[in-house]
Amino acid sequence: MPWSRIVSGIIAIALALFSTLTGGWYFTLLFAIIIFLGQIEYFNLVRAKGMAPAAKTTMFVSQVLLVICTLDGSLADAVMPVAGTFICFYLLFQPKMATIADIAASILGLFYTGYLPSYWVRLRSLDSAGINYLSLGSSWSKDWSDILQKRDFNSVPQGLTATLLTFLCIWAADIGAYIIGKFFGKTPLSEISPKKTVEGAVFGLASSVVVAVAAAYYLDWPRTPFTGMALGLLIGIASIFGDLTESMLKRDAGVKDSGQLIPGHGGILDRTDSYIFTAPLVYYFVTLLLPLLTDK
Repeated sequence: MPWSRIVSGIIAIALALFSTLTGGWYFTLLFAIIIFLGQIEYFNLVRAKGMAPAAKTTMFVSQVLLVICTLDGSLADAVMPVAGTFICFYLLFQPKMATIADIAASILGLFYTGYLPSYWVRLRSLDSAGINYLSLGSSWSKDWSDILQKRDFNSVPQGLTATLLTFLCIWAADIGAYIIGKFFGKTPLSEISPKKTVEGAVFGLASSVVVAVAAAYYLDWPRTPFTGMALGLLIGIASIFGDLTESMLKRDAGVKDSGQLIPGHGGILDRTDSYIFTAPLVYYFVTLLLPLLTDK
């Protein structure tokens, strides 16, 4: 593995952990940057196909969506149809008449690179004690000192544990799939991404499941180990589909990488494609399924 890939990966993990542990606007700011840069790459892919999307409008409403998710996650779902309507209205009044492809590319950009990633902010905000502002002291949970002194990690907000667990499962799946696929992979997984193998995908799924089951025991989830296995499979499968979806977009646009921003990794979308579909699934797993199992 190239050193540039290793170093950039370590820096990315460090930034992710810092923003996740501090939460609040720090976490929102990280995803605002990721979404902004990811949408630039996405719309470059779209333009390579000859489309003229409402790029600036979509990028603006995506940032507004993140702010609303931070202030009040319950309003986030209302933003999506309003933002989509606004984008369509914008395209109606362009000098050149918009095509179906222009509208579809814009709405997909909002959904794929804006709305779905915004679930990370909603997931991290679960059980948080209000909005954290930009000073480091106030962004750090006021309960952290008590938690560390008493070693009472069960009082950690659910959003923090769920976010960290999701990150760990994705990292385990990616690393497991990369290592096994590189040294033992022989069976191609899909024509969309020829380098990915069935052997790597299976081991990646198994790695995600192991991490999730261990966390389920530690967090004392109901119906363990089945809830851990379900979450691990959910994250592992969503990670694979996210990777393949981005590969499909690049293949259609005729490019190898979505960008060259991250040394050894390509663009932002190349590095974060595994994260796009996971957050919404984990969010509803934690907020809908776990409470049902607990009540029973």
